[in-house]
Amino acid sequence: MKRGLVIGKFLPLHYGHLALIRFASQRCDELIVSLSHKVDDPIPYEIREQWLRTECNAWENVQIASSPDDFDNEQLPIIERTALWAAFIRKRFPRIDVLFSSEEYGEPFAAHLNIPHESFDPDRKSIPVSATMIRSNPMKNWGFLPPSVRPWYVKKICLFGPESTGKSTMSKLLAEHYSTSFVPEVARELISSNDFSAQDIVRIGDAQGERYFEKLKHANRLLFCDTDHITTAIYARHYLGFVPPSIDAWIEKIRYDQYYFFDIDVPWVDDGLRDLGHVREKMREEFRLELEQRRIPFVWVRGDYESRFQQMKSSMDSLLTM
Repeated sequence: MKRGLVIGKFLPLHYGHLALIRFASQRCDELIVSLSHKVDDPIPYEIREQWLRTECNAWENVQIASSPDDFDNEQLPIIERTALWAAFIRKRFPRIDVLFSSEEYGEPFAAHLNIPHESFDPDRKSIPVSATMIRSNPMKNWGFLPPSVRPWYVKKICLFGPESTGKSTMSKLLAEHYSTSFVPEVARELISSNDFSAQDIVRIGDAQGERYFEKLKHANRLLFCDTDHITTAIYARHYLGFVPPSIDAWIEKIRYDQYYFFDIDVPWVDDGLRDLGHVREKMREEFRLELEQRRIPFVWVRGDYESRFQQMKSSMDSLLTM
């Protein structure tokens, strides 16, 4: 039985890595994909390990293994560093027959292990990408990210503010313009009036969170959210006088890259569920104070609907170049 090895940090996993793993898996009976990690890595290793397991699931001879990177010394020349790697690999995986890589370290590493090295696309001609390129500009290199990795880099956009300020309409328009997903206000699917209970609020919060993660899986660079759990908390406090703990838990769990605060300088529209048109200024201040007290930066969105769309579009275009 021929056992191969691929090593990496997979920060993040990309199609170049997967092409290497596929190449290696076709040339041995068993392939170990070793993920090394440090405590200060920008992406937790548990997430990277799950990416590997998800994307490599179809290759039955591939085994994913994670190990703390406490054996390297980046101050040394590569010839000496790879000697340290080899010593670790001998202990971690007693028998490796062949090393696969796309990197310059492949030859000295394999030599220290006293095994052959098979190089794959070292010039990155077939898949011209690196993890460094993706980290520096994930939006530009979006096409090199596998489906399971993309949610990590999606920009989560929250359209925030009191009722009847155009958030729902704008979420749909922006999602259509950028060919992506949006998260609707799920409460409107679950209640038909503002006479609701604490149990209803909990159910709304859970459903909103589940919908967020469902839509996140399929988002294309941007995810527009018509509401958030801070909004749910505000309305729970307004109608019930308290906020169920589960809503606070959701607020901690889901974070957004940017908040856009929709002002009340558009006409209030009665849709059968809204009933706070007489206190618009008061609710605007309550929403604003909520963000300020939580130290969440936000961008004001004002003007007619066309002005709002153009303002949002300009901001989104800037985000996509970052």
